[in-house]
Amino acid sequence: MTQTLLVAGTASHVGKSTIVAGLCRALADRGVDVAPFKAQNMSNNARVAVRPDGEWGEIGVSQHVQARAARVPTTTDMNPVLLKPRGDGESQLVIDGEAVGHFSAGNYYDDHWEDARAAAESAYDRLASDHDVIVAEGAGSIAEINLHDRDLANLETIRFADADVLVLADIERGGAFAALYGTLALIPDEFADTVVGSALTKFRGDASLLDSGIDEIETRTGVPVVGVVPYDDPGLPAEDSVSLPAVGERGVIGGDSEVPEDETVTVAVPRLPRLSNATDLESLAGEPGVRVAYEPLDDDLADADAVVLPGTKNTVDDLRELRRAGFDSAIRSFTGPVVGLCGGYQMLGERIENAGVESTESVETVEGFGLLPVTTTFSPEKRVERVEQRLDGVGPLAGATGPVSGYEIHMGSTTPTEPVETPLSDESAATDRILGTYLHGLFENERARRAFRDAVFAHAGKRPPTVTDGSSSPFERAKTLVNDNLNTSFLDEYLRV
Repeated sequence: MTQTLLVAGTASHVGKSTIVAGLCRALADRGVDVAPFKAQNMSNNARVAVRPDGEWGEIGVSQHVQARAARVPTTTDMNPVLLKPRGDGESQLVIDGEAVGHFSAGNYYDDHWEDARAAAESAYDRLASDHDVIVAEGAGSIAEINLHDRDLANLETIRFADADVLVLADIERGGAFAALYGTLALIPDEFADTVVGSALTKFRGDASLLDSGIDEIETRTGVPVVGVVPYDDPGLPAEDSVSLPAVGERGVIGGDSEVPEDETVTVAVPRLPRLSNATDLESLAGEPGVRVAYEPLDDDLADADAVVLPGTKNTVDDLRELRRAGFDSAIRSFTGPVVGLCGGYQMLGERIENAGVESTESVETVEGFGLLPVTTTFSPEKRVERVEQRLDGVGPLAGATGPVSGYEIHMGSTTPTEPVETPLSDESAATDRILGTYLHGLFENERARRAFRDAVFAHAGKRPPTVTDGSSSPFERAKTLVNDNLNTSFLDEYLRV
């Protein structure tokens, strides 16, 4: 019988995704056939996976990462229900990897939640038939009493998966013991016996200082504290853009915080209201000497050495927001390397036709920034596909050639209005310093990332720092967090491996 552990939390961003990834890698390294699962996710950071019908579909980025940690192929069964916020209180609902419509929260829960729950249970059953252990990730807090009758990622998962539960509390925020105590008290009585342990995450300092508090919380709740996990960022992709630097922060220098300021460059990224797939920039932000700075829409780009226009859940409305903020004048005056990814690529073109398909307002044609000789026409169909392309580097990727891989998730088709270089596919376009492409994951390919880095440093009149590669993979670092800080007896007893 398949054993399932649900990693739940007292709140959002307590480390659930990291602990699930670490557990998946730790168990896989023990020879256990393990897979991740999250019944319902809300994120605009998506990846492409195989649907039950064999076609391509979408899932949240965390389950893609956790599948890689588990060393198993990624399928949409690992995240059967995905909500992608698009603004104005609506989200796109994706079930079994396929978009089914845009709905408000009330409409989703009133008219579509039962279908979503059925899809989630069926997806879990398929996973359970193929794997010995499922490590599931909850969402937000497991103690949201206003949602207990429709909590698909937490309580419903416990119900249909017969799952044990590990509850995480983030001690960095303060009040972790109170949060843990209150969370355990508010879990419905029918699920109380499913909680087999709790853990404190993101701790800095001497863990022995927590001993008296741990003894007290175990006495009061009857739930053992099975670990104190220190603060560490293994480098896994973030679940959503809430993890971006706060407004006003310039972002950290990638790779090595000790790189002097005069040996760094700044890649400016407009902080789009509906930004999606922010993980496209994480590999670039990890390059030594590269600072990825998420700037306000009215930034004049005076301090930027390069610009990346990221993906967006709503190209048309974000383009209009940028224009109202004066960004079109700033980007036209900018003389450094520019890359547009997916929606950012569409913005760089001359115009967008049939724009009402995506916009929340009634509009037919929207003018782009006019930096690439292309036009995008929207249609209701969405392209979702993993892709392998041949890079023939020109412009910001000059000198880079060879295969690159990634994925495409977009509406609309982009065509040239005059002859133009297509360095990645027929739907890419490039000039001597500007590139537009639909390829998400572009910078995860080393040849493309390093070529862009070199172009940015060259434009800034600087030499890039020497790159050394001695770090372990983020999956191994997440595994180390689990192995070193969760009780071995907990893994052995409750996962029966």
